[in-house]
Amino acid sequence: MLLASFLGFLLLFLLIGFSSVLVRSKEQSDYLLAGSSVPPSLIGLSAVATNNSGFMFIGVIGYTYATGLPAFTMMVGWILGDWMAATLVTRKVREVSEERGTLTIPELLSRWGGGHFQVLKVVAALIAVLLLGVYAAAQFKAGGKALQALFDWDMRTGAIIGAVMVLCYGFSGGLRASVWTDAAQSVVMIVAMTVMLTTAVFTVGGWQAAWTGLHDVSPTFFQFFPAESAASGLTGALLFLVGWTFAGAAVIGQPHVMVRFMAVNDVKNIRRARTYYYLWFVAFYTLAVGVGMMARLLMDQGAVDPSLVMSGGELDAELALPVMADVLLHPVATGLVLAGLFAATISTVDSLILSCSACLSRDLMPKRWHGYGTARIATLVVVGVSLTIALFAKENVFNLVLFAWGVLGAAFGGLLVVYALGGRPREPLAIAMIVVASSVAIGWRLSGLNATIFEVLPALVSAWLVYGVGRVCGLSGPAK
Repeated sequence: MLLASFLGFLLLFLLIGFSSVLVRSKEQSDYLLAGSSVPPSLIGLSAVATNNSGFMFIGVIGYTYATGLPAFTMMVGWILGDWMAATLVTRKVREVSEERGTLTIPELLSRWGGGHFQVLKVVAALIAVLLLGVYAAAQFKAGGKALQALFDWDMRTGAIIGAVMVLCYGFSGGLRASVWTDAAQSVVMIVAMTVMLTTAVFTVGGWQAAWTGLHDVSPTFFQFFPAESAASGLTGALLFLVGWTFAGAAVIGQPHVMVRFMAVNDVKNIRRARTYYYLWFVAFYTLAVGVGMMARLLMDQGAVDPSLVMSGGELDAELALPVMADVLLHPVATGLVLAGLFAATISTVDSLILSCSACLSRDLMPKRWHGYGTARIATLVVVGVSLTIALFAKENVFNLVLFAWGVLGAAFGGLLVVYALGGRPREPLAIAMIVVASSVAIGWRLSGLNATIFEVLPALVSAWLVYGVGRVCGLSGPAK
């Protein structure tokens, strides 16, 4: 019954995606941007489902299981940063993309000021293709982990199922299929998380018993900031909050999220789309943190066997949600939760794949090859490469997503902010901003400094410093 329930939801998502072919047109603009004709309600739900991926179902719940209330503080910083950066950028992204006729973020960056910065477009597209591919691999891996925990399947099986699903409806309907399925998946995701949290609370005896039990988990579990940090005291707390605020601000550098706002049917509807986005975001993140905390309590109390989240002899907190669902819920409800988890990964990975294939087919290919067929072939190639990475990568979902998210946010976010504020760096300066920000973000994480503060902050600051120096040296045009 569990398998039947799970497969039933997957079939529903596939049918919704396939139905988009009824209104498609065989043009590249329709495949990559849905003809910029999507209503704000669908844009908001699609953008938030794309943003809140397997990272939320697997990564954040695992992080909450391990640390406790610091995950809530991370949420506050993340959403605050998202809101501030998006308020500055999203409307202007939609306006300029329509004015310039651009279909991808690298193309938008290269033509923002009215010129044609071809080298900038290629550099940005190469960065996007590489990192979106890694990001997609992390989502395939998250789906594989869920099926491994519940059905004892090889993790690669789940990754392959996800890849086949994305290929089927993404190949046929492009961005419109992705948006339609995202909206349906967002509903399943939030219902699944609500069912899981409510069941977990009543398993331990109700809200009062849960509240008391959580305080007894450990001395640091109910502290707002992590006990183990490279910096201590007030300094450590501020660095933690500020770092995650900038991590949230990195949303403006995510091509797979920003392209949703480029596809809204009218620039005047950007505010409505963002209202849907933040209402769902706050509700879902709060539920995810609650489920992660309850997972820790249930396992500490023995209601769920902790050995079930062991992998290779070590605790793997990222298995907490699927294991809880399997133990506590009726098979039909477990199928719902698993479908919600799988939907979270698929709703992001289809967007990543399409954004990646868009950069590959439109920004890195000669203009004579631009077209509907090329975009579909690029989708096929990107799915294959991302799946291969997922099958062999050893990093966990949380780290893979944060790495790709941080570098993308730093690479494109700094330049987008400068553009939105009226800055007009010339091509060499714009390229330098992207390269320096990317290098700082990668170097910061590889050196382990992200334990002190998330890499997006120093990377963005470095990009803006490069712009400041370049402007003094005459490498920027007059502000507009």
